[in-house]
Amino acid sequence: MEKEKVFAMKFSKIYPLLVQKAERKGRSREEVDKVICWLTGYDQEGLTRQIEREADYEAFFQEAPAINPNCSLIKGKICGIAVESIEDPLMQKIRYLDKLVDELAKGKPMEKILRT
Repeated sequence: MEKEKVFAMKFSKIYPLLVQKAERKGRSREEVDKVICWLTGYDQEGLTRQIEREADYEAFFQEAPAINPNCSLIKGKICGIAVESIEDPLMQKIRYLDKLVDELAKGKPMEKILRT
């Protein structure tokens, strides 16, 4: 899929898929929200507002209050590509989120997911 198409995807369409992935493995929507808020700096109200206004991925990350400085500690592969080697900053943030939700779905403890 072309980068431009990914960036234009509505976060409101992606969010339920992230939640479903986690819930299928016994995790909760609240845990998904916690991971998203940790990465982006949104509070719950800000996250809800972005979903309701149907922000695309690009706007969602550009308007994020503060990308967590510890996101550089996120390592591993998504779709066979190491997240730490992705050169496009926006694509890297999108893949960071994918990786965090993957870790959540795999049962990793929250303190390890949040790199605390």
